[in-house]
Amino acid sequence: MLADCQSFYASVEKSEHPEFRDRPLVVAGDPKRRSGIILAACPIAKSFGITTAERLGDSLSKCPDLVIMQPRMQLYIDISLMITGIYQSFTDLVEPYSIDEQFLDVTGSLHLYGTPEELASLIQKRVKAETGIHTRFGIGPSKVLAKTACDNYAKKNDSGVYVLSKQNLSTTLWTLPIAKMFMVGSRMTRHFNAMGLETIGQLAATPLEKLKTMMHRKLGRNSDINAELYWRIANGIDNSPVTPGTHGTAPQTIGHMMTLPRDYAMLEEIKIVLLELTELVCQRCRSKGYMGHVVSVACMGADYDRPSGFSRQMKMEDPTNVTNQVFRFVMQLLRQHWDGLPVRKVGVSLSEFNPDDEYQLSMFNPDQEKWMALERATDAIKQKYGDSSILRAVSATPIGQATDRAKKIGGHYK
Repeated sequence: MLADCQSFYASVEKSEHPEFRDRPLVVAGDPKRRSGIILAACPIAKSFGITTAERLGDSLSKCPDLVIMQPRMQLYIDISLMITGIYQSFTDLVEPYSIDEQFLDVTGSLHLYGTPEELASLIQKRVKAETGIHTRFGIGPSKVLAKTACDNYAKKNDSGVYVLSKQNLSTTLWTLPIAKMFMVGSRMTRHFNAMGLETIGQLAATPLEKLKTMMHRKLGRNSDINAELYWRIANGIDNSPVTPGTHGTAPQTIGHMMTLPRDYAMLEEIKIVLLELTELVCQRCRSKGYMGHVVSVACMGADYDRPSGFSRQMKMEDPTNVTNQVFRFVMQLLRQHWDGLPVRKVGVSLSEFNPDDEYQLSMFNPDQEKWMALERATDAIKQKYGDSSILRAVSATPIGQATDRAKKIGGHYK
């Protein structure tokens, strides 16, 4: 099963504000600015033609009486975890796919609840009773068919539940236009249409080797893997299991990137935000128990028509997660590669990890243990009292962004 929460952010706000139950409501990135972006729209708002990711000003022109709510990301995370707990009371195989979508493997517990549709309806009622959120369920023998069933059918019928089996693909999935296929965007749709593939069924019926040849001619080399991926999706083939710990695996990279509130044109200004990002990255590495060997820095300009800036990486002498040590290499990359033009987007990341409980002592860095102990102490303070409870002095200046970032989760206010 794929369980999806309907208009999740907007549904949470309606549950918290019953007075808006019958009003068109949206959650927008910045309600104070008409240029803010719609993050979620309730079904009533969608009936006015309002869509996710459109400008708030455009939405207000469609519906002047729109109720606009500022996002509260921590609340949405808490509700999502609550819903996960409900799913886990029916099966221990629950895999988060996003904040509002989760895969459930109910094979082992289905005999306790009847048919898949009956179990989905039971879970729906419990989630609604405990959180006020309406959920939809796509049901299938594989994750890709469950996702397809939810997106194309369960979200559009009254029950919010739909079963998509391999036996009925010819009368359901294969009749849909290629644009409705999972992982096919507008650009890939144009490519498939140019190949003469208008429906998912046409792609599914194309022999795999022929599809590889067609994609090779259209997209060039290295398209064999993508050809097989799309062919398998069209035929509902997906052997990946529902894996509860899928997000607990070791990361390849840990990083932070942010868009600045204005152009930063001076070296001293850029240094401050890079230091703040380096501190965040190192803090996350320490929380996961890793030291990074490779540091990457990106600084981009604001003019997309005339791109400026750089993205470079380098290997440090020894793996580390100590902010000052990593920042020394961050500054080395900045001085070597910054073109002197204004910067609007910056990022720092670490990769090539080693466990932080095993490392080589360096005779050239005798204070390593002291710095590590100091950073662990500051991490403990921040974990207990918040990220803004202890700050570097430069972060208290108008240039610093750490205080504002501490109020946000995923770029949106908590």
